Amino acid sequence: AMTEELEGILSRLAQPDGALVHQATAELKQAFRDPAVIPSLCSVMINSSDPQVRTQPFNISTRCSTCVYVCVGVWLRAHVTLSLLYLRHSVQHSLSQLSAALVKRESPERWPTLFLLLNESTRSTDPQERQVGLLLLSKVVESNPEPFKPHYCQLLQLFSSVLEELGDPSCLYYSILTVTAITAYTGTEEMNLMRALIPKLIVALKHLIKCDQDQASEAMEVFDELIESEVSILVPYISEIVYFCLEVCAEEIVTALSCISVLIRLKSKAVLKHKLLSPILQTVFPVLSTAPPPGQEDPEDRAQDEDDDEDDDNGSENPKHLAAQVIDSLALHFVLLYFTACLTSENPYERKAGLMCLAVLAEGCADHIRNKMLSSMLQTVCRSVSDNSEVVRSAALFALGQFSEHLQPQISKYSAELMPLLLGYLSGLNHSKTGHVTKAFYALENFLENLGEDIQPYLPTLMDNMLTALNHSENLKIKELAVSAIGAIANAGKELLVPYFPPVIESLKGFLTDTRDEVRSLQTQALDTLSVLARTVGHDVFGPLAAECVQLGLNLTDAVDDPDLRRCTYSLFSAVSSISPDCLHPHLPAVTTIMVLALKSTEGVTQFLLMDDDDDDEKEGGECDSVLEENSENEGEDRDIVGFSVENAYIDEKEDACDALGEIAFNTGVAFLPYLESSFQQVYELRDFPHEGVRRAAFTALGYFCRAQHKVWKENPTEDNYQALQKLLSVVLSSFLEAVRQDRERHVVMAVLESMNSVLKSCEGEALRDPERLLAISQVILDVLKKKTACQDGTGADEGDDEDEQQAEYDAMLQEFAGEGIPLLAAAVPAETFSPHLRELLPLIVSKAKACCTVSDRSFSVGTLGETLQALTRVQGGRQLAGELSEQLMPVLVTGAKDCDAEVRSNSVFALGALAEAAGPAIVQYPVILGLFSSLLSKEEDPRAVDNLCAALCRMIVSSPGSVPLDQVFPVLLSHLPLKEDLEENKTVFGCLAFLYSHNPALVLSGTWEAARGDRYGNKTQNATVLLLRSLSKHHSQEFEGAVMSLPEEQRSALTAVAIQL
Repeated sequence: AMTEELEGILSRLAQPDGALVHQATAELKQAFRDPAVIPSLCSVMINSSDPQVRTQPFNISTRCSTCVYVCVGVWLRAHVTLSLLYLRHSVQHSLSQLSAALVKRESPERWPTLFLLLNESTRSTDPQERQVGLLLLSKVVESNPEPFKPHYCQLLQLFSSVLEELGDPSCLYYSILTVTAITAYTGTEEMNLMRALIPKLIVALKHLIKCDQDQASEAMEVFDELIESEVSILVPYISEIVYFCLEVCAEEIVTALSCISVLIRLKSKAVLKHKLLSPILQTVFPVLSTAPPPGQEDPEDRAQDEDDDEDDDNGSENPKHLAAQVIDSLALHFVLLYFTACLTSENPYERKAGLMCLAVLAEGCADHIRNKMLSSMLQTVCRSVSDNSEVVRSAALFALGQFSEHLQPQISKYSAELMPLLLGYLSGLNHSKTGHVTKAFYALENFLENLGEDIQPYLPTLMDNMLTALNHSENLKIKELAVSAIGAIANAGKELLVPYFPPVIESLKGFLTDTRDEVRSLQTQALDTLSVLARTVGHDVFGPLAAECVQLGLNLTDAVDDPDLRRCTYSLFSAVSSISPDCLHPHLPAVTTIMVLALKSTEGVTQFLLMDDDDDDEKEGGECDSVLEENSENEGEDRDIVGFSVENAYIDEKEDACDALGEIAFNTGVAFLPYLESSFQQVYELRDFPHEGVRRAAFTALGYFCRAQHKVWKENPTEDNYQALQKLLSVVLSSFLEAVRQDRERHVVMAVLESMNSVLKSCEGEALRDPERLLAISQVILDVLKKKTACQDGTGADEGDDEDEQQAEYDAMLQEFAGEGIPLLAAAVPAETFSPHLRELLPLIVSKAKACCTVSDRSFSVGTLGETLQALTRVQGGRQLAGELSEQLMPVLVTGAKDCDAEVRSNSVFALGALAEAAGPAIVQYPVILGLFSSLLSKEEDPRAVDNLCAALCRMIVSSPGSVPLDQVFPVLLSHLPLKEDLEENKTVFGCLAFLYSHNPALVLSGTWEAARGDRYGNKTQNATVLLLRSLSKHHSQEFEGAVMSLPEEQRSALTAVAIQL
């Protein structure tokens, strides 16, 4: 009776009717109070004639509580060995999965009959029995591979035998799945057996493809696992594997293309050694250039793209997309010339394929293209923009977008050719073909982002096109693209966009007050662009609208439940706080409440908690009072959460909420204090969040909170504010140090180091008031430089060639972030306090300046030394410490000043100037440095290096004018002014000129005008320059007026404007 009743409940549970499912769930809860439910459940699983009903007990059993699971396990151990071999295949499959779930929860050693069954069935001469045994083996090993490790050698010997028997594809399939499961756990003792298995795997997969392509595609993942875990095993057979994958490409099994791509990335040298480049290209390129079936189009060529979500989701399974990935992997080996013929082909899809190849190569071959091929490739792509085939034009626009993204800054020099082309193309587009229009806007936006002030000549035409699209197009996608492009224009032109601001803002406000669901994507883009405008057009223009924009954002969050829309409002609020924080003060309660709720929310993260496992709920008779629950809010330690799903929009919302809260806290200062604690608590809890983007944003926000509290204390230095600052610093800096050492994601650690540096820069000595903090931070920097952190622990001997390069690049970036903390520490405490820590760090920094090190390492080394020495000039005891270190550092910096790389030379002369300034002429050999600088100035061609040489000379002059032969040095200095690239050093140069003028006016008057010709006046004019000009205009008015008239008109107007204010 119980079995029949249970079968009825399970039947209703499988229906699509929500009411029936709800009723069945309640009945099932009640049924689980009866101990007899377990054998009945298992009986239904085996004997029911309804396939859906048979799977329901399995689904429930694998998600049940420990109490119920024990009961199921007892029954399973007693019956599976007797019944498994004689059941229909679907039930065998379900029982195998249930057995796997049991093995996952407890050691298989507790189930000796399972080992007996596996041993007998997998070696049986009965094909059916052997197949079932291998099925069961694959499921239980896949669920928990590690406990089977003592049996790996025995299993590999078994598979070696099974893979030779090609007549049973199911046995081949289950065997390969088991090999895939154990690969990551194998060690040196299994290495030879694994290596010997590779040829047999290839042969078995060839046979499996003929029988079942789906199973073959899944089984081919064994190569992915081997590449990821034990790539060295594959190296002797790399040629055979590549040729097999190329052969499989004809069967349209996309796993093969993926395998080739990864092999090239990890073992590029082996691919070249075996001369596999040509056969790969000969096979892959036809896949990329194949025309679609008659009447169909490739996804990227379709006229409409609003409803292509399914294609986007399956893009990774598209053979053409994977073929492009293979080409992208080959980019590092400069195969550009291979595609010359196809670009002139009569077949439009071959021309398209050639352009797509150039597009993906723009990233991998960026340096090669920029330096040697940019002009010719641009000509080819630009000609293709006018091709008579739309698919070719579309590919050319995509290639232009890729070039604009990855070939900066050189490509911006071609604006005179590209901008008219893009503008002309946009004006003639058919707006009904939004997929094609999207690529045109993609190319335009990427190019505009880096154009800067050079956008000015094209601004009228650009804005006319954009405003026409906003006001007259009926297509919402076109409006969205135009709004996005306006954001890119604003990023480039900044204040130049002010004349167009009124019509733009009116359109955006109209979009943001529209209540229709279909405008949601447009509203999201409008908010993004509004945020860009707030940060670029200036306070005077945007400030009067700031309060209204905040209210628009709040109205949207109240009216629309959309995480994408909310996160864009958060960005808008933070942008407003950066230019008009007072406007945000009245809205802080609402703004912080929304964001804190987003941080707390579990929406989008769905936990499937099917049974409540609570020993306190057990009845006295030992019965299990288990409750069927879903999405429980009570997260007990004993809960058995069997899975969770994440919706990216909600994760993005958390990330953006963290970023916005941090910036708003800093910008609004004391007004944010009432909300700081609640915001801090929620952000602090996210430092261990599974998603790395959220962790990164959380640590960034924590740094902002510290800086906000420090700003409050500086403005109102009470004891309470000071204690609050110290408490916050103690918690946050400890979390930073822990994350740097333990987080395994490099990008997170970089963000933590950057956030910690911003705290040190803002809070200075207050951040190091506790002496233990200085020691702890110094030690964590040392750990990063020694590559001892968790995220740096992954560069094993089996990693691929290109993987090694990528890891080295990430490690270099990590060390740069860590190294930036050294001068910040040096500037925050007396030199005597920091001296022992600096002396421990210096050998590691200096060691990276050796000639055998990479350019990035050498540049990092001398740059860090220079910044640290400059910091010592500002602290007590700095001159003494710099003097003590000068003998150690001088040879390193002199060698660096003669380096073959311009950046290393530039950083080295900066450091030499800082050393001379910090240590003084009594210790540092001024004549030696001056002689070196004279020699360098006579032959240096790099503008930035010349600028740094000038600045270094100025530092030496100001530090000790008596030690510098000014009659010889000053004319040489002036002959290399104005500065060309490193305009930040104008402060140093004009400070030096002002210093000299106060001591020797005649010397300065003879050449100051040349220096002034290059200065950028207005808001960026340095105080020293203004003081100097004031003195010159007052005491030498005739010479001043004559010099002003000799300047170009633009500079004359700027200089006159400054003089009027003096």
